[in-house]
Amino acid sequence: MILSILDQSPIRSGGTAAEAIQETLQLAERADRLGYHRYWLAEHHSSGGLAGSAPEVLIGQVASRTSRIRVGSGGVMLSHYSALKVAENFRVLEALFPGRIDLGIGRAPGSDQRTARALRAGPGALGLEQFPQQLADLISFLHDELPPGHPFTGVRAMPAGPTAPPLWILGSSGEGAVLAAHFGTAFSYAHFINADGGTEAAQAYRENFRPSLRLAAPQASVAAFVLCAHTEDQAERLARCRDLFIVRLYTGRFGPFPSVEEAAAYEFSPPELAIVAQARGRTVAGTPDRVKARLEALASGYGVDEVVVVTIAHEFKARLRSYELLAEVFGLV
Repeated sequence: MILSILDQSPIRSGGTAAEAIQETLQLAERADRLGYHRYWLAEHHSSGGLAGSAPEVLIGQVASRTSRIRVGSGGVMLSHYSALKVAENFRVLEALFPGRIDLGIGRAPGSDQRTARALRAGPGALGLEQFPQQLADLISFLHDELPPGHPFTGVRAMPAGPTAPPLWILGSSGEGAVLAAHFGTAFSYAHFINADGGTEAAQAYRENFRPSLRLAAPQASVAAFVLCAHTEDQAERLARCRDLFIVRLYTGRFGPFPSVEEAAAYEFSPPELAIVAQARGRTVAGTPDRVKARLEALASGYGVDEVVVVTIAHEFKARLRSYELLAEVFGLV
């Protein structure tokens, strides 16, 4: 099975956003040596808990510090931006690191609605209903294939070159699967965000996939939240931190990722325990052997051979160790 990483650049309680970015770079360097296949950078805005607001910038930094691993976005929130500008950003990255760049595109805002409006400020802002057309334009700009009669025919995304990054559509519902199948792109399902209907979305993607010039057959992955530790007790302590983080997020108290001590001292109310129970259904936590078995079952259920791992722990050492244990149990090293 192929293992990859999605890094949201989490900000630890007591830490800073600048430290979160430095930890992203350290983790990427280690992931390259451990044998992970991809390293994707997320996009979030106006957040007190996640520092990665510009994946197109971080991708260049990560790629320059690694030599083997593929590097990409997980993903760029296209609704905020011009399709041409996104195409040019990633054509620059492809020119700098040919054959190693992925372009993952998301439809969600990656922010609250007020921040989303600020990102799209201006008379030319497009509504979400324009997203499929933005995707079509992005693909055309990436490959210099704008159709005759298009209002921007003749406009080229620079720098021109013989290759372009492969396109992935990211989703946590069936809509992303439909778009990926229609445009003939790869598809990654965010199980860590929404487990309901995920296997059905992956199946629908495979059944409705339309081959494109760049991708002849369906290519899919599933993204899962994972915490791997030497013992079940250690994994449980780490998981409780995420419980508190999710509860705060879902109740409008989004902030830094809590410490083990904060989580241990917190008393969850009955409604919060319901949130925890739902989130635990999307969490894979435990010893290496247990995590391996659950990830293999998850991949089998989705019909994929690649799992994109999201791991957040308050202590960077514990986060790094989780990825190391996972690499060891899967034989990546």
